[in-house]
Amino acid sequence: MSAQSFGVQSFGVQGFDLQALRAVNSSAAFNRKAEFDVAAAGRGEATIRMTWHDDFAQYSGHLHAGMIAALLDTACGFAAATLVGPVTASHFAMNCLRPAIGRHFIARGTTVRAGRRQVFARAELLAADEQDQLSLVATGETVLVPTGGPSSRIDGS
Repeated sequence: MSAQSFGVQSFGVQGFDLQALRAVNSSAAFNRKAEFDVAAAGRGEATIRMTWHDDFAQYSGHLHAGMIAALLDTACGFAAATLVGPVTASHFAMNCLRPAIGRHFIARGTTVRAGRRQVFARAELLAADEQDQLSLVATGETVLVPTGGPSSRIDGS
């Protein structure tokens, strides 16, 4: 499927490949702490994998909704970035469908439509049990804005 199939207009922006997204991922302190792994990326899609950590459980022993949101948001952002380069979220929504319990989690992001000013992406979060059976635990949707370049930190570095 070509970038044109996703509604991307050709305006001179280069999307990130798998290697570039892995570099972006490893440059983000939060993603390193959570041990997000960019398992696949390209052509408007991205897959993020995370192994279960007791540190990310909420009081009932399920994956905390904040971590669910982070996985979904990252998968959406990375999917969009494969087509349009750097992006930032302007809106994010998620639906938790069942308690997120598993050995590891897989967030699959897909670009729905990519335009000059906005990119629409959605993601699913799957939990893998001891037999690697996957179950859908959450979904998310994000509106992203292409930034055209890397963001700079507040301190200027």
